[in-house]
Amino acid sequence: MLRAMSLPVLSGREGAPPADAAPVSPDDWRWQVRHAVTDLPALEAALSLTDAEREGTRRALAGGFPMSITPHYLGLCDPHDPGCPIRRQCVPRIEEADEVAGDLRDPLGEEDHEVAPNLVRRYHDRVLLIATDRCSVYCRFCTRSRMVGQDGGVRGLERLEAAFEWIEAHPEIADVIVSGGDPLVASDARVASILERLARIEHVLYVRIATRAPVTLPQRITPELCRALRTHPSVWVMTHFNHPRELAPAAQEACARLVDHGIPVMNQTVLLRGINDHAPTLETLFRGLVRQRVRPYYLLQMDPVRGTSHLRTPLDTGIALMAALQGRLSGIALPKFIVDTPGGMGKVPVGPDWIVRRAGPVTTLRTHRGVEVDYVDPPGSHGAVRETAEHH
Repeated sequence: MLRAMSLPVLSGREGAPPADAAPVSPDDWRWQVRHAVTDLPALEAALSLTDAEREGTRRALAGGFPMSITPHYLGLCDPHDPGCPIRRQCVPRIEEADEVAGDLRDPLGEEDHEVAPNLVRRYHDRVLLIATDRCSVYCRFCTRSRMVGQDGGVRGLERLEAAFEWIEAHPEIADVIVSGGDPLVASDARVASILERLARIEHVLYVRIATRAPVTLPQRITPELCRALRTHPSVWVMTHFNHPRELAPAAQEACARLVDHGIPVMNQTVLLRGINDHAPTLETLFRGLVRQRVRPYYLLQMDPVRGTSHLRTPLDTGIALMAALQGRLSGIALPKFIVDTPGGMGKVPVGPDWIVRRAGPVTTLRTHRGVEVDYVDPPGSHGAVRETAEHH
């Protein structure tokens, strides 16, 4: 079996200025991180805040879900429009103090499904590895707002060793999702060391890196990082573009760099009220992603995280949007609409009901044009289907 590729494990210093020299260019990802807006005066200097934003920020900084916004992402915000779709994703609001029926601290039941420190298993063949609790931007809809920014930063290999050993002891695990926080806030060397460790586990066939860096910190996607990501022979990058405005030139370059280095990129858009719950907005986003060779993978119903009801849509909104997009977008640009069920019970695809009725071998389907069409099963096939299902 092909294992770790013969690529150098980076030291974290390759192509970097000396450790005692601070990066001076906004094109350097470390400059972006060091100049992130993390306090109210800096935010006030950049944006004309509303009372709801100002008070929401005060509360966040006083012990709530932290705030951090890179200069790149802040530059995508409209400084005068509180309804700006980028601004609403990153600036705290007073509504975060509200709790409504259905809100959950840990909506995906990750704490109940933790099988080793920093390792969550909710499916038979895959696990989620929490590599850090830090992000360059703290998205206000984060499903892990209970823990990000609050628990020690990037995990060293020694802290993750119990998780690696658990994976080694379970040969059914073929897929590891490395997440956080954002694992790409770590150095190239740290990213490579995690992937190298996973590459030594024969039954781990592929690794997914869950990151918003191409969106919020595109300067992070350097050639050196792309080479580090190739340390495991099969790495996929899973990112989160939620609005067409996020497909800025720097983000497009970051996606191109990943794909040109042979790393497939998939996108999971979170459906957000007043931000992207509009069919033309999603159509523009999905077309833009495909043009950048990024595959729209999921449209995610937002998780019922405590304090996020002002950003969530009713389930019917997503179903209606998928109906509107069917036929307007080719299959390569059309994601699945997914609900990650509360309590960690797994993802469920949801969508319009295109089946009108069934009568024996005849199924009547409604197309995206609103036309009803009969589909007739071949004679005698129903019993064969049952036998096949029972066999498997």
